[in-house]
Amino acid sequence: MNIILSDNLENRFELLPLTFTRPAGDLRCGILTIQEKWQKITGEKITLLGDDYLRKKYSPAIEDDNFVVESTILPDEEFFSAVKNLQKGEGLSFNGDLIAARLNGEDTEKFYAERKTLIEKIKAQECKKISKINFTWDIFTLNEQEIEKDFFLLTKGRKSQELSPTNRFLQKERIFVEEGVNAEFSIINPAGGYVYLGKNSEIMENAVVHGSLALCEHSVIKISAKIYGATTMGPYTKCGGEVNNAVIWGYSNKGHDGFLGNSVLGQWCNLGADTNNSNLKNNYAEVKIWNYARHRFVKTGLQFCGLIMGDHSKSSINTMFNTGTVVGVSSNVFGSGFPRNFVPSFAWGGADSSYETYPLKKALETAQIMMARRHIELDEIETEILTHVFEETQNLRKNF
Repeated sequence: MNIILSDNLENRFELLPLTFTRPAGDLRCGILTIQEKWQKITGEKITLLGDDYLRKKYSPAIEDDNFVVESTILPDEEFFSAVKNLQKGEGLSFNGDLIAARLNGEDTEKFYAERKTLIEKIKAQECKKISKINFTWDIFTLNEQEIEKDFFLLTKGRKSQELSPTNRFLQKERIFVEEGVNAEFSIINPAGGYVYLGKNSEIMENAVVHGSLALCEHSVIKISAKIYGATTMGPYTKCGGEVNNAVIWGYSNKGHDGFLGNSVLGQWCNLGADTNNSNLKNNYAEVKIWNYARHRFVKTGLQFCGLIMGDHSKSSINTMFNTGTVVGVSSNVFGSGFPRNFVPSFAWGGADSSYETYPLKKALETAQIMMARRHIELDEIETEILTHVFEETQNLRKNF
């Protein structure tokens, strides 16, 4: 089977700023990215189809016969079974939208930009129930269920490594420890959830974990950290302080004290010491959040919603993010007081100063230095992606 996870224009805009730098199939929710979930379930190589400027990094393998699936769908065995049973010219729909189809090469290209025209010539069967990421905040609201699903995908038929006896833990059967994990004098209580400790990850002394946790490979929970409420830390992250129901992607750092709750951080982000975010309004009202598709703030339906931050963005020490704040790609936020609830990409400034454009050259230099610390090169392809984002977001910076 040649399975392609395809974005569509509508979902790309709903999931900005996180999809400025990746197709939606590379979003992480639970332990794995959506692409990794599909690969684990199917045993097949999965490729991603996104916007043109992303295709050098994420190259779709389009053939004469393709199983094309909307990239925001969180898969399970039942849905995969429905996909693999499709015949040529057949598809699956949900609420009248085409979400999967078996297509030739020409029609595969249309799935991204012309999906609504495809459904007119596809024989589509309506699905009764699916799980998918429609909005950025779905990533943390669905994180509990996805940690559980991924836990069983990754651990089925395998034996966990043993935790050091210096640790205190409950519900051992709900904890899986990969090779090379270093954890001493910590407290781990799955509290009915699931805890996955990836290869060569570390939990330092006096750290407390309560509820579901995905600690991916080479990531570190620092001394006396308090982690709870279905939290994910992607590969090579560092995390300290208090974290509640947050999803932190790879190579990002929240290394110091401060609260992060009901939030999503992209890759290569860094929160300065004592950075805090609010996740609940003082009047307990529903949280609104900036929406790129509508160019305005929209209701989330949530009482708890914190910070959404795109790749390569940073905050200085003592930064305070208000409830439902969105920060774009490669922004640098600093200063006393609350920044605005929407900070566009490549913005430089904070509450006590007007925002300026963060020059592309300087932003690339910062990204290069940070990535080099992890022995990763800021190559030409990554540079082209960030350059495109800089140019695409110019109009959003004009009003700041």
